[in-house]
Amino acid sequence: METFSSLREQLELLEWPDVYLFKFIMPNEQENIAKITAFFDENASINLHPSGKGNYTSLTIKAVMLTVDDIITIYKKASAINGVISL
Repeated sequence: METFSSLREQLELLEWPDVYLFKFIMPNEQENIAKITAFFDENASINLHPSGKGNYTSLTIKAVMLTVDDIITIYKKASAINGVISL
């Protein structure tokens, strides 16, 4: 997928393992929020911020990632969840 190949090129310029910042926006549905947060272990810093009207939630997640492949895998899993936008 071209989207991920461009991201892969950018990430391969960095040294791993390192802390990586993920950002997602999605409809405020607890089931989908739980699916996203389940991708990360208990050491990840997860912040949820509801939109003004409460229809959407943004997730900011800081997690130690070991490899570029680990990051791409999370983005691929997130893209399979209906309504999730990866930033």
